[in-house]
Amino acid sequence: QVQLVESGGGLVQAGGSLRLSCAASGRTFSDAAMGWFRQAPGKEREFVAGIDRSGGSYYADSVKGRFTISRDNAKKTVSLEMNSLRPDDTAVYYCGKTRRVAFYATFSYVSAQSSYETWGQGTQVTVSS
Repeated sequence: QVQLVESGGGLVQAGGSLRLSCAASGRTFSDAAMGWFRQAPGKEREFVAGIDRSGGSYYADSVKGRFTISRDNAKKTVSLEMNSLRPDDTAVYYCGKTRRVAFYATFSYVSAQSSYETWGQGTQVTVSS
């Protein structure tokens, strides 16, 4: 059973940066796509960024150019570098792992919550104005 543990959240001023990390336990990691989602108070969980097995990355329009997702299969980690943070980035951020997937994924696949079989517990990111 794979478990995901996020870290790196916190409080930051607008314009600042944070780096989130997600560590996976268990045997399977490199055979799946990984993604970051977020949920703000009173809103539904939404896609932020995803990365497939080839290293191809996918982003929501709201974070494109500001966030960067990366993965290290040897360490079984996926990271989200967040720059130029804005108050509307405030949310609980969740890391997710998909089912076993082909080497190349598509945006529609990595951005769909139904593609993910494992989720972390979430880490809070708060951006003050």
